Amino acid sequence: MEHTWRWFGPNDPITLEDIRQTDATGIVTALHHIPNGEVWPLDAILERKALIEASGLRWSVVESVPVHEHIKWGGPERARAIDRFAQTLRNLGHAGLDTVCYNFMPVLDWTRTDLEHPLPRGGRTLRFDYTAYAAFDLFILERPGAIADYGEGEVDQARAWFRSAGSAAHARLSNTILRGLPGSEESYDLDSLRTSLAAYAGMEGDELRDNLGAFLRQVAPVAEQVGIRLAIHPDDPPRSLFGLPRVVSTAEDLRWLLRAETSPANGVTMCVGSYGSSPHNDVVGMTREFAERIYFAHLRNVTVETDGKSFIEDSHIDGGSDMVAIIGALLREEQRRTAGASTTARIPMRPDHGHRLLDDLHRTTNPGYSLVGRLKGLAQLRGIEKALSATMAPTAREG
Repeated sequence: MEHTWRWFGPNDPITLEDIRQTDATGIVTALHHIPNGEVWPLDAILERKALIEASGLRWSVVESVPVHEHIKWGGPERARAIDRFAQTLRNLGHAGLDTVCYNFMPVLDWTRTDLEHPLPRGGRTLRFDYTAYAAFDLFILERPGAIADYGEGEVDQARAWFRSAGSAAHARLSNTILRGLPGSEESYDLDSLRTSLAAYAGMEGDELRDNLGAFLRQVAPVAEQVGIRLAIHPDDPPRSLFGLPRVVSTAEDLRWLLRAETSPANGVTMCVGSYGSSPHNDVVGMTREFAERIYFAHLRNVTVETDGKSFIEDSHIDGGSDMVAIIGALLREEQRRTAGASTTARIPMRPDHGHRLLDDLHRTTNPGYSLVGRLKGLAQLRGIEKALSATMAPTAREG
């Protein structure tokens, strides 16, 4: 696999020179300074690509080209926003880029409730606490009708958390959810979040799915024409938040996605931690089933807590998903593609959401995107890959 590293551009506190020392060879980045829904100019793409290549690295994956909210809920700017997304794909293809990650999560991108959860042996990790999230939804955001989304016991637990946590914890939780995590292109205050949620009032999963299908039928042929592989990122966490439908959470969702648009440009990002955040997902089985359309991999792991809805970001090779089996499935798929003389055999992977360890605790980094923690994760993942590659039988290599 191609070993890559997410970089948030020239303002990222982790530099390209730092990344070269991690043994990653590819960069995963985006033009975050361009507003959602605007075309990425070819000159700006080429400038970013040249900057990366001048450091001896390769721009391997675009993550992400944001999908405008009007595309998701069917707003008046939908047609224009799809045209602009398609033009950005043309410009990226003209610049020689071939893999684009995107997501279709309404309003909020990936969501956590704690950015500094202590680890047993020291260091910090990210956590999603379902009770804290419910407390925010019910008693801070005060979303109309929210109580119907929770069981009686869940409401009682959320109320108890809210009453005992105190104003400082309320403010910290609100800031964590509202400001948007790295890679998110939007941030909110309480009023603007309520306004954004109102655009989706009454929308069911089938309607959001129809909007995703309509989007794909217009942009996937463009991507195929210019040599780009689209790789949709799953919902994180893979369940409804704030009453919003989510439609990239399960194996059945992916089966629908690949039926909705059959172009080979229509593919998926296998984010182990996102799918693994639901105890109902068999992530190894999903990797094997959808291997042919996996064009990018986020190799991180989570441990789901006893309530089945809360989780912590675990180390890359621990947690609830069998990372050895997942990497093995990805390697076998690469070998199958190579045996078939595929021009896109490689599967870029990156270590995702590293712990804050050692010097990370004393430096500024984006939440989830530490230096030492991801360096450790990449080393672990590369070790698994090396061991599996050495032991795979020749017949397996031949597909």
